[in-house]
Amino acid sequence: MYAILDIETTGGQFNEEGITEIAIYKFDGHEVVDQFISLVNPEIPIQPFVVKLTGINNAMLRSAPKFYEVAKRIIEITQDCIVVAHNASFDYRILRTEFRRLGYDFEKQTLCTVELAKKLIPGHASYSLGKLVRELGIPMADRHRANGDAMATVKLFKMLLDKDLEKEIVKEHIKTEIKSGMSPKLLDIVESLPNKTGIYYIHNENGDLIYIGKSKSIKKRVNQHFTATSRKSKKMQLEVFAVTYEETGNELIALLKESEEIKINRPVYNRAGRKTIFPFALYAEKNKQGYLALTVQKADGRKKEVTSFSTLLEGKDLLHKITTDNHFCQKVNGLYDTKKECFNYDIKLCNGACIGKESTEDYNLRVNDFLDNNQLQNQNMVIIDKGRTVNERSAVLIENGVYKGYCFYDLNYQINNIDILKNIIIPMNNNRDSRNIVQSYIKKNRVLKIIKF
Repeated sequence: MYAILDIETTGGQFNEEGITEIAIYKFDGHEVVDQFISLVNPEIPIQPFVVKLTGINNAMLRSAPKFYEVAKRIIEITQDCIVVAHNASFDYRILRTEFRRLGYDFEKQTLCTVELAKKLIPGHASYSLGKLVRELGIPMADRHRANGDAMATVKLFKMLLDKDLEKEIVKEHIKTEIKSGMSPKLLDIVESLPNKTGIYYIHNENGDLIYIGKSKSIKKRVNQHFTATSRKSKKMQLEVFAVTYEETGNELIALLKESEEIKINRPVYNRAGRKTIFPFALYAEKNKQGYLALTVQKADGRKKEVTSFSTLLEGKDLLHKITTDNHFCQKVNGLYDTKKECFNYDIKLCNGACIGKESTEDYNLRVNDFLDNNQLQNQNMVIIDKGRTVNERSAVLIENGVYKGYCFYDLNYQINNIDILKNIIIPMNNNRDSRNIVQSYIKKNRVLKIIKF
């Protein structure tokens, strides 16, 4: 007995899809003896491209039964059946994932009509369901809807059975379990994680930390680790025993904690974290003519940097912007251009205050004013942002340009006194990376409030 099925889903991240429609035909090898067709409320939004493909939208599913309401019927109709589907690994994985969320282990033998068709009717340019049934003259209606695709699969499967006279090929292709992209152990770990911003810690069986990461969605990021196919990811997947996490409420604290904890713990799979995350820096150095030239170079700990960048291009883009906006005469590659007296721009951009028309003292004063307003050095501030709950806020303290640490506080408790704030701050190490994380973050992201004191 066979349960020939098709499933439509919401689309989205691997193992985070939800079922929107399911059709199952119970087939005895000759005719359909039972059927079940239903829309399903996935309780998550459908991806726009899926709406366009299937015609199923969120409004259609609001009154549809949820998966737990149809689960019993699915178990009944598939009882003692081999599950058959076109690309069976997908439909079987989706079903198993949904049942696992209910705490039920759905296990069936499976048959894939793609694999059978390649064996029994070779030579077709494409084995997609739509193209294959069209070439074989099999009538099809409601393409990309569960009912239409499942019925087309029934007709295709019947044709394939007829071609396998000894039924040996069909028997050879029955699988007890189709490998999914993730083992049950890893699936269980992912299911236990939140879709929240924070830090996650991957441990091996001995409890050792083997990876530390941060994400705006812990569940999605760990899911990506567990489904990636790179050599490093596969090695890590074999060693994973548990994943713990800490919510931070916002990405700034997650970035700061990740940077510090990688330095302290040095996990084996955080090799990239051992190198500086800001390998390029902006420097203000006097050139031969005595003018302060802004240059982007490889970071040099012996020099005093203005700010830093994760890529050279990021540094050049900022240099281009600040020299244009502030009418500073510089050259993109950090070399003074004596012929043009100005870096790669028309002299008009210098607003009449170009090198040769302005004294070195006046010009350097303008550059220093800019630098004073655009770096953390000597600044005192509290960066207020979202907390871990709606009733909470976070605070990051910078004192005299030094990163002191962070804390969380209740909305009912106002931070009006710096001395009080210092008492509840969780101390953190001040280093080049932490300072640059703060500076880069507030430059690129909107925080709730910055209080200067």
